[in-house]
Amino acid sequence: MITKVEPGTRARLADIDPAGKGHYEGKDDPRVAADLARYLARLVELQERLMAEGKQSLLVILQALDAAGKDGVLKKVAGPLDSRGVFAWSYKAPVGDEATHDYLWRVHQRTPRKGEIAFFNRSHYEEVLVVRVFDFVPRERWHKRYEHIRGFEQMLVDEGTKVVKLYLHISKEEQRARLQERLDIPEKNWKFDPSDLKTRARWHDFQAAYEDAFAETSTESAPWYIVPADRKWARDLAVAKLLVETLEAMNPQFPKPSYDPKTITIDP
Repeated sequence: MITKVEPGTRARLADIDPAGKGHYEGKDDPRVAADLARYLARLVELQERLMAEGKQSLLVILQALDAAGKDGVLKKVAGPLDSRGVFAWSYKAPVGDEATHDYLWRVHQRTPRKGEIAFFNRSHYEEVLVVRVFDFVPRERWHKRYEHIRGFEQMLVDEGTKVVKLYLHISKEEQRARLQERLDIPEKNWKFDPSDLKTRARWHDFQAAYEDAFAETSTESAPWYIVPADRKWARDLAVAKLLVETLEAMNPQFPKPSYDPKTITIDP
């Protein structure tokens, strides 16, 4: 279901099905619930090993247009993980002290420590997306940021942080349905932001901006993955599977104790 953007290539979002479901029949396919449960259980196990080892970390970057399901992924996939070692950060427009520093300053502070997993709900990529589409900074300024970002992410990788970048690919039709649902259901009104319609009006500009970002910053060390997001169940399943594969490749190990457990007697 997932499309990996190979370094040096250009992904065209119009050619990738946002309703992809892989080999599954549909939401009611019994393999869906079984596979998701298996992936989540494996994630919990691998996270425990990552925490215990304390030598590596994982940064998961979630980018998407509005209503594609970043919050849903955090709830469904990150939710079952041990809260002591997983953190989620949501990035909005910089304010206060954030706005007086360079654009990577606030991001770098929230990268995961050894043994941790961090999820970014939006990220430093907004600085080559929103600022570009709405002309918040001139082209000569935001265009240089591709190089900054490549260097920043390579530094994280060199220092022991695996970087996984996910774009949740939603269709314009499905986005409209989800935004309308937020208006129609009173309990979901709080999720609707009128400014989302300004972003939606620039749909094609954002598609082009994302395609450029993928082409410029998908590297061997920190690749981009495009995840079909029209079907929520398929989206969550694909993300869980990818994170399991990522952590298995990292292969964290429980540390050997500095003592012989067989020599320890606990008083009754």
